[in-house]
Amino acid sequence: MDTLEKQVASTSDMIRIPDGTFRMGSDRHYPEEAPVHSVTVDGFWIDPTPVTNAQFRAFVAATGYVTWAEIAPDAKDYPGARPEMLKAGGLVFTPPSRPVDLADWSQWWHFTFGATWRRPYGKGSHIGGLDDHPVVQVAYKDAEAYAKWAGKELPTEAEWEFAARGGLAAAEFPWGDEPPDPRRANWSGTGIGAPTRVARYPPNPYGLYDLAGNVWEFIEEPWTDDYSKTPPSPVPQDRHVIRGGSYGGGPINLRVRYRDSHPAAGAGPHVGFRCARSETAR
Repeated sequence: MDTLEKQVASTSDMIRIPDGTFRMGSDRHYPEEAPVHSVTVDGFWIDPTPVTNAQFRAFVAATGYVTWAEIAPDAKDYPGARPEMLKAGGLVFTPPSRPVDLADWSQWWHFTFGATWRRPYGKGSHIGGLDDHPVVQVAYKDAEAYAKWAGKELPTEAEWEFAARGGLAAAEFPWGDEPPDPRRANWSGTGIGAPTRVARYPPNPYGLYDLAGNVWEFIEEPWTDDYSKTPPSPVPQDRHVIRGGSYGGGPINLRVRYRDSHPAAGAGPHVGFRCARSETAR
């Protein structure tokens, strides 16, 4: 049997979210969050936290899976690349020591050889003692493979946003309308500068943790600027939606309606995922 085939799925460690209809998105912030539109979500199950290092390690041990960041780039995909640059790795955040062009992300993100889920910041880093921290340096296909193995899926945008609201239909954040502070989430305002253990901060009303800050979470759908259409507008398949903000983001990223995207083939120390399981076939 293919070791990446679904296990016998169990929802014993998941939270059930009831079906409902809600007003998704925002007309008051960014164009890609608009327009506000009515969405009906069938009941589904979702993990209470992002997938942890311990959970991902169990998946790798059971399957022998090799993540995207552990595979060296193929020379044929990068014609003209110097051989010494064709090494496996992932992006790592390096704070600039001087003012830089904020439109150029490469001024503070650098591709680092050897950065993997086991060594999130490259050589010299490790996840020893961090079993209860969210797994990072995983690409979209790695998250998808784990979810398949676990008998689950990645949540859709509608499922994620509906769950993040916790039944608080008009709230800005998973906990309500009060602005973020260091007691509510791991974001730039805490000064921690790295992921923390999951469930360190209080849950939302549905009992879900880390929906704001800590690490971004991959979503099932590819990115589209207009997500009000069903199905979404056709877009290139090289970027996927991420939700929830991270330890390095500001308050605006923590809003339940905030949307961003990440290269599907990219891995970094600030992006992880959680799984869901629908009660109807997708």
